[in-house]
Amino acid sequence: MNETEFNELADELMLSIEEAIEDSGADIDYENTAGVLTLTIEANGTKVIISRQPAMAQMWVAAKSGGYYFNLNGDDWVCTATSETLQALLGRVCEEQGGLGVAFGF
Repeated sequence: MNETEFNELADELMLSIEEAIEDSGADIDYENTAGVLTLTIEANGTKVIISRQPAMAQMWVAAKSGGYYFNLNGDDWVCTATSETLQALLGRVCEEQGGLGVAFGF
């Protein structure tokens, strides 16, 4: 995958995450700036940061529980450390950080 293809996939992914948050009704604010999507859990102000790393063709997530790196495996972004999909990990960290149940289905 070249950098253009990666960035197109990353753009679609970020939009899907934003839509999942909107659809959930959870009290999470988000801001997408320069390829970084920052989720703010309004109940306590904690953040989950999702960033793209085109040079490595990875997506990175920073949460209170740690930093996670994701490679595209077929249609899923899979964590190199936990083998969780990005959807599962985002759901887990939103629950851990704010008790918010968000179903990320993308």
